[in-house]
Amino acid sequence: MASSFGFAHPRSSLFYNKKDLGLSAFPSTSQLSIYKCKKPTSKNIVMVMTPQQSERKPATTGSVKTPMTMTEKILARASEKPQLRPGDNVWVNVDVFMTNDVTGPGSIGIFKKEFGDNAKVWDREKVVVIPDHYIFTSDERANRNVDILREFSMEQNIKYFYDIKDLGNFRANPDYKGVCHITLAQEGHCRPGEVLLGTDSHTCTAGAFGQFATGIGNTEAGFVLGTGKLLLKVPPTLRFVMDGEMPDYLLAKDLILQIIGEISVAGATYKSMEFVGTTIESLSMEERMTLCNMVIEAGGKNGVVSADRTTFKYLEDKISVPYEPVYSDAQTSFLSEFRFDISKLEPLVAKPHSPDNRALARECKDIKIDRVYIGSCTGGKTEDFLAAAKVFLASGKKVKVPTFLVPATQKVWVDMYTLTVPGSGGKTCSQIFEEAGCDTPASPSCAACMGGPKDTYARMNEAQVCVSTTNRNFPGRMGHKEGRIYLASPYTAAASALTGYVTDPREFLH
Repeated sequence: MASSFGFAHPRSSLFYNKKDLGLSAFPSTSQLSIYKCKKPTSKNIVMVMTPQQSERKPATTGSVKTPMTMTEKILARASEKPQLRPGDNVWVNVDVFMTNDVTGPGSIGIFKKEFGDNAKVWDREKVVVIPDHYIFTSDERANRNVDILREFSMEQNIKYFYDIKDLGNFRANPDYKGVCHITLAQEGHCRPGEVLLGTDSHTCTAGAFGQFATGIGNTEAGFVLGTGKLLLKVPPTLRFVMDGEMPDYLLAKDLILQIIGEISVAGATYKSMEFVGTTIESLSMEERMTLCNMVIEAGGKNGVVSADRTTFKYLEDKISVPYEPVYSDAQTSFLSEFRFDISKLEPLVAKPHSPDNRALARECKDIKIDRVYIGSCTGGKTEDFLAAAKVFLASGKKVKVPTFLVPATQKVWVDMYTLTVPGSGGKTCSQIFEEAGCDTPASPSCAACMGGPKDTYARMNEAQVCVSTTNRNFPGRMGHKEGRIYLASPYTAAASALTGYVTDPREFLH
C-alpha cells in the first residue's frame, strides 16, 4: 500500500493524494487507430479539486474483461496474454534491446558464457548498441569498452551500432550519435505500445512515447540477447494528474522534482508512474522525456505518457514501421492517485545529496556556487539549451561561474549552431552562449553526468558546488565525492550561472 506524504513547503492547494480507492481513470485519449489520433487536445484548465469529466469510448484493443492500465496492456500484448494484473509474472517478448559502452561489455560476456562463443543474438535488427558514456577520454579501459562493442557488433552484424573511431573530432564519425536515451528517440527506436529494455537505469525515458521502457542488469541483458525474452513482474501503477496552465518560468524538470519531493526516492519502488492531465498534454516530446527520465529517481519501474498528436507528429519522419498505441481503460484502478495544480508551482531544486531533497529555488539564494553544468539525457536536449539561451538573452549579462554545455547528441550540437532563439533577432544558441561567456559546447556524450575518468570533460575533480541539469546528486556522482550538486531545470541553471548563487529564474524571465 502506498504511503501518504507530507509537504516540504506549505502549498496545500497544490497537491493531494487519493489512496487505494479504485479510482476511475482521468479522461484521456479516445479511440485511436495506428498512427492517427482522433482526440482533440483539451484547452480547458481545470481546478485541482474538480477535474472535468467527459465520456470515453471503449478501448479498441479487443474485449475487456477487467479494465487494465497502459502498462498492463503493453505487457499483456508482449506476453500474448489476454489479461494481466499487478504481481503477475510473465515472459515478455522484447521489441527493442539497447546497451552502451559502460554496461555492454558485461552483458556481452554473460551472453557468450551462457549461450556459447559462436551464438547469435535473437534478432540483429532489434539490438541497438550506443557508445555514449566514457567516450572522449584517454583512459585505456574506457576505450577498450568501445572496442568490445565494435567487435561484437561486427561479429553479430548488428544493424544499429552507432560507432565512433575518431575521438579527436566527433563530427568525423557520421554513425556516432551521443547519449543513448536521446539517440533512441531521434533514431526512431521509441514506438508506442512496444517494450524497450536497456542496460541503463534511465531507459525509462522512452516511456514518454507510450512505451514500456525500463532498465535491466547485465545478467538479464545476456538472456535477452540470446532469447529476445525476459521474465517480468507486472508493476502496480501510480497515477499523477497534473493540471493547470504551465507558468512560463517552469519546465518539466520542476514537475518531476516536485513529484520526487512528495513521494521520496523510494515512493514508487517497482511501480509504474503514469502521467496525465492538461499540463502533460501541453508538454513537448522532449519535455515529456525529461519527466519520464527521472521516474527511476523515485524508484519507479517505468513511467508512461499516453501517445497523442504530439507523439505522432514527432515520430512522423523517424519511423517507417507500424505501431499501435494503447491507453489505460476508463474504469481501471490505480494503486494511488496524486493531483497537482501546476499553475501554483514555483521553480525547484534538489539539494545535496538526494533527488528528493526538494527546495524552492528562491529559498536557496544564499547558496554560493562554483560552476553550472547543462547537459545529459535529462537536460541536454535541444529545448533545454533553447531554454538556457532564453535566460541569458533576457539578462544581457555574462556568467559569473564556469558554465559547461554538453549537447546530448550530434543533432543537438547542430541545433545549437543553427536554430535561432525566438526573440533574439536571429541569434543561435551558440552565439548567445558565447556572448554570455559560457564554455564552448562540448562533444556530445554523457560527459560528467556520471563522473567518469579524470580527464572527462567538466568532471568535478575538486570539492565544488555545482548547479546541474542532470538527474542525480549523490556523493561522487559527478566526480569528487565531496562535491555538492543542486539539480535544477535549464532555466534555473542558467539564472544561477549569471549570479554565482542558486537563483530563481523569475529574476531574469520576469
